[in-house]
Amino acid sequence: MRGARPQRALEHAILSDPRLRDGESIIVACSGGPDSVALAAAMRFASPKRKWRLCIAHVNHGARPSADQDEAVVLHVAATLQLPIMTAHLNDLARDEQTMRKARYDALKRSAKDFGATVVTTAHTAEDQTETVLLALFRGTGTSGLTGIAARRKLADRIDLCRPLLRCTHEQLRRYCESMCLPYAFDPTNDDLTYRRNAVRGALTTLRLSFPGLDRAVARAAYIVAEELGGAPRAALRRRVREALEETGELLDVDFEHVESAVRALERGRSGVFHAKRGVTVRLGRGQLSVKKR
Repeated sequence: MRGARPQRALEHAILSDPRLRDGESIIVACSGGPDSVALAAAMRFASPKRKWRLCIAHVNHGARPSADQDEAVVLHVAATLQLPIMTAHLNDLARDEQTMRKARYDALKRSAKDFGATVVTTAHTAEDQTETVLLALFRGTGTSGLTGIAARRKLADRIDLCRPLLRCTHEQLRRYCESMCLPYAFDPTNDDLTYRRNAVRGALTTLRLSFPGLDRAVARAAYIVAEELGGAPRAALRRRVREALEETGELLDVDFEHVESAVRALERGRSGVFHAKRGVTVRLGRGQLSVKKR
């Protein structure tokens, strides 16, 4: 784990993630792809400070000729990171996506129980979140479907499933692997357009050329909807700031991050003046909020 670390943002995201609690025993699901290899390495970096007990788990579906090569990559990564590893082989399964997904999570639950883990982490990314939200929209989802992939949810009795990389991009994770000189494998089924998710992924590749912030925006929207539906205190503060701006006719073109700056200040009971957009500021003091225009 020595050497330069040009991708400190990823390590900081893992280190500061409140959904992962200090002292937990954690299974890190690793397929051998760049996303899950980066997750394993970043969690290994953070583990001494967060007092985590880690174990890598790999599920070999045997579904393609390169499956054993993927397993070899994960074994190499585990040895490099000096982490224990559990492997599961799932042969003679039906090859439809739903059956394989259920079998994979069942295997991860067994690994968690054998290791005494309370959490299984997976490397779902911002791109995965975008695809999930769009697929839900295409199916005609209700509001709950717009929350996308949950950052942490129950997987089994006393075992949670956590996705700490939902705000990270695939490119960021790939670069992290390369900066750490860690190997990773490619999944050729990602190019198979008979899977609906892959068809959406191909269309998004083109859209990102015109909308480079697409994944970040969708992840943010899913996060906001989840907080609203869950009744989070921050959601109420966010509405308060937005309503104050709307009452003065100045909500249009206000950047999300500027609203969040005021929300964070309200959470901490701070006073001050916060820029909303050109010529408009949000003033906080003694729990009061006002919008001022120049």
